[in-house]
Amino acid sequence: MRSRCLVLVLVWLLAACSRAPLHHQEAFVFGTRVEVLIAGLPEGEARSAAAAVLREFDRLHRTYHAWRPSELSALNLAIAAGRRQPVTVEMADLIADAQRLTRLGEGLFDPGIGRLVSLWGFQSDDMPATLPAPSAVAAWREAAPSILDLQLANGYVSSRKRQVALDFGGYLKGVALDHAAKILQAQGAHDALINIGGNVMALGRKNGEPWRVGIQHPRQPGPLAMLELGDGEAIGTSGDYQRYFEAGGRRYSHLLDPRTGEPVTHTQALTVLITRRPAAGTLSDAASKPLFIGGRDWPRLAHRLQVEHVLRIDAAGHLQVSRAMENRLSYVGEPPSAREVIP
Repeated sequence: MRSRCLVLVLVWLLAACSRAPLHHQEAFVFGTRVEVLIAGLPEGEARSAAAAVLREFDRLHRTYHAWRPSELSALNLAIAAGRRQPVTVEMADLIADAQRLTRLGEGLFDPGIGRLVSLWGFQSDDMPATLPAPSAVAAWREAAPSILDLQLANGYVSSRKRQVALDFGGYLKGVALDHAAKILQAQGAHDALINIGGNVMALGRKNGEPWRVGIQHPRQPGPLAMLELGDGEAIGTSGDYQRYFEAGGRRYSHLLDPRTGEPVTHTQALTVLITRRPAAGTLSDAASKPLFIGGRDWPRLAHRLQVEHVLRIDAAGHLQVSRAMENRLSYVGEPPSAREVIP
């Protein structure tokens, strides 16, 4: 089952109040709806810039698709066969950066768990509501494949374990945000908002005002809180209601703990805000995963990843929010009473 986007971009209401029109283009890429909003440019220039972004999104999606024919799936086949595989410079850079983030996240974010994702049925456009065989999950857990098992040398990738299979589903949307920001700025679009299924990056301002987004509550309609984004800031959310199925009255989400091989059950949603820095989009996507999976250990992991702005909703619906994030939020209605602010 697919849900609404984790972050609600308040396009329609805010556009009506703008002093100047916003250019808006959207498409369906990465298995989700993507939007590009551009302010302050003539219509023709804005249309051209947004179209260039959407073309790049399509290229990334096709190049790094995990289960359809692509450069990434070809690499996975080579790893399974025990062969070295030549890769592009871009692919090698993505793998090296994902390995760095995997180390920082203590293995809780790990794009090398593609076989586990497939076992649970999440490498499919139509998720089957069936559980994997416990023996298959146990065998995967015993093998413990990781992206850290990959070796990069002279333009080739090899692996110490054939069980490694790459899936950039928890990483590529953030990479795409950073690519989009560079494309827009190169084309003179310095005021824009990019939304990839709830992974959002802001550039500049919306006709002189900050870009504002709403953070969706995981179990209730409408936004939990509003958040203003500054130039170059990005937000990413991991939630148990974006991709999941139900079996035997229990929810099984796509957010898998590599330590257990099982879906995480202790967290409903976790949002991070990444302040302006190089590769802010990539970090916004990747950092939410280890913090979500880490549960109540998220403050320590956030410190390792240099993320100060975090909001977590646990399985009981209680909020934990970092002091820095609390200072940026405007709650819709009364602030939740079951809320713990972490210094």
